[in-house]
Amino acid sequence: MLRRLAPVQPDRFEFTPANLAWAKGQITKYPEGRQASAIIPLLWRAQEQEGWLTKPAIEHVADMLGMAHIRALEVATFYFMFQLQPVGTVAHVQICGTTSCMICGAGELIEVCREKIAAQPFTLSADGKFSWEEVECLGSCANAPMVQIGKDYYEDLTAERFAAILDELAAGKVPVPGPQNGRYSSEPLTGLTSLKEFESGRTQYNASVQRAVDLKDTVKRIDGTEVPILTPWTGKAAPATPAKGKAREPKPAKGVAADATGVTVQEAPATSKGKPAEAEPAPARAKKPRALKAPRKGGADDLKQIKGVGPKLEALLHSLGFFHFDQVAQWTAEELAWVDDNIEGFKGRASRDGWVEQARLLAAGGETEFSRRVRKGDVY
Repeated sequence: MLRRLAPVQPDRFEFTPANLAWAKGQITKYPEGRQASAIIPLLWRAQEQEGWLTKPAIEHVADMLGMAHIRALEVATFYFMFQLQPVGTVAHVQICGTTSCMICGAGELIEVCREKIAAQPFTLSADGKFSWEEVECLGSCANAPMVQIGKDYYEDLTAERFAAILDELAAGKVPVPGPQNGRYSSEPLTGLTSLKEFESGRTQYNASVQRAVDLKDTVKRIDGTEVPILTPWTGKAAPATPAKGKAREPKPAKGVAADATGVTVQEAPATSKGKPAEAEPAPARAKKPRALKAPRKGGADDLKQIKGVGPKLEALLHSLGFFHFDQVAQWTAEELAWVDDNIEGFKGRASRDGWVEQARLLAAGGETEFSRRVRKGDVY
């Protein structure tokens, strides 16, 4: 399906202060130079704030992450979770039209949408409250036919019940999601035939529906005010308000520049020629780690078990006096900076690939997914 941006766009986009604090918190999940990994959650938050994903919002997120605009546009137009045109202010209805739902009456649900919302998908209703589309399988085949409205699934539908749900939403009510025929979750309609001992201790509704009922307003979009904005992975709260002026964009990793198109460090190799754009100064005192003249008794460790170290790099490390995991594991920040600067042709790789962290695990007798593959012979 061809996905294009809406022809009419707003002039600009800015996150609300609460959403900006949340977005900055998401970016801190990723190491320097990997900020683009936050692209999907930030685009989603922008969509939750505005209701749909606008071109200014896409470009704003790209600027925050130091990405070329085209890279962010590629993501936004690829994933169907992103709505590229205005949607209903109350709800956007997604009707599953894949096999199970199709043979159980999805066509009748679509006719309800054509009658009550608009004749064509991605078209706002006359009052602007609703829009709809047909989507691929939403993974609730045992409860077909079904629709997703906002964050919730409405399952085991008939045309009559679906029409009533739309009427309730239009009146400001939030119908109880989940099966609409009395079924509990996706259990047999005739009742449980096994595990009956667990029936008495369960909640009134299955877990996701119970949560939706407890929230009472699950079609409401997230706006950043629901709960305190925290960044638990750092152990501290994210900044509550933005700095004056335009939000500062995260810088690329130390000593690594984005290229002239704005492509970030993970898409552009480091260079030792010329001064990298936006580069921060290297550590003031890089220090060579303690080296060995030869491996200890028993021979050198297989440094190729460290992701990012191939045969050529292993030979280079040996020439520098590094033969064992515990040597790499003990490198300080200053020593790591020295190694990054002295592995010719691979500058910056030790930091970028996390050699020290991997080596600590391997030196302690553990293993990584990559080291397991090396031992099995799956990496050459």
